[in-house]
Amino acid sequence: MSYDREKIENLVQTPKGIFCPHIDFCKYRYVYYAFSGVLLGIALLVTIFFGVTLDIQFSGGTIATYSYTGSIAEDDFHAAVEEITGYDAEVAGSEDLMTGAANFTVNFPSDVTMDVEEQNAMNDALQERFPDNDITAVSVNAVSPTMGLDFLLKCLVAVGFAAVIMVIYIALRFRKIGGWSAGVFAMVALVHDLCMVYATFAIFRMPLDDNFVAILLVILGYSVNDTIVIYDRVRENERLYGGKLTPSELVNLSINQSFTRAIHTNVTTVGSMIIVCAAAALNGVDSIVTFTLPLIVGLISGSYSTICLCGPSWVLWKEHQAKKGKKAKAGA
Repeated sequence: MSYDREKIENLVQTPKGIFCPHIDFCKYRYVYYAFSGVLLGIALLVTIFFGVTLDIQFSGGTIATYSYTGSIAEDDFHAAVEEITGYDAEVAGSEDLMTGAANFTVNFPSDVTMDVEEQNAMNDALQERFPDNDITAVSVNAVSPTMGLDFLLKCLVAVGFAAVIMVIYIALRFRKIGGWSAGVFAMVALVHDLCMVYATFAIFRMPLDDNFVAILLVILGYSVNDTIVIYDRVRENERLYGGKLTPSELVNLSINQSFTRAIHTNVTTVGSMIIVCAAAALNGVDSIVTFTLPLIVGLISGSYSTICLCGPSWVLWKEHQAKKGKKAKAGA
């Protein structure tokens, strides 16, 4: 059923000075489905054709950071590392913003796990090769592939467990408006948001690391918060108006009443993250960029999925159930 704006305006007394838009969100649900499908399809194609990179925490391997004084050409340091260890390696230069010290970060392949003796031998050899540059090992992390994979699986299990607990809470908290159906469509929105975060890592070729897991947990809480706000409005409006509104009108009314709040919250949160991301990018702090950029996408996706996917999908289900009930009565 179409959104009856005049009917809603007659029912709803909006407080003076409070802006309440009148947008038919349910009408364009198939457009939202297509839009999300295209984005997720792009992420899937990127994953299939280009793969996804796992950071050392998940894939295993050795990563070492060395500080030095004076000047060393990156190519010379790279050649020295490969000659000393006999392994292929990736070397990247950086600068510690806190101390101003120059660093080289060395990444070895995932099947290379250097023990303490090999690390010490490498450090001594580099000091002999560059005696005037005071080379010091700042940090050396070695993770076996088995431990890395086990850690990744445990992180994903933790994310999944958190999502299930949230759905159970929603189902119990909003049992008067459908209970488990409300919880299931909240889960659909959560999965959509998590996939969007993953898509950001895949498309921008950022390795999956501990930032990835942290962002997933942040987005779980952020997205479900928006969903609970709208479900709470749906429950309240159903109590106030009962059978006067169809499911579509009920959800549209509830989303419109919460829309301004959701936009204001999202704009302020995303705006601050954009500033942090831009500042980190300008200063070459990649660890902050790889955290804030997917977080920005996840925050935007969280509001979008709650408004455009969760509520309209729940309406689609309620309409399907109503039609099914009418057919059952007609056949009786």
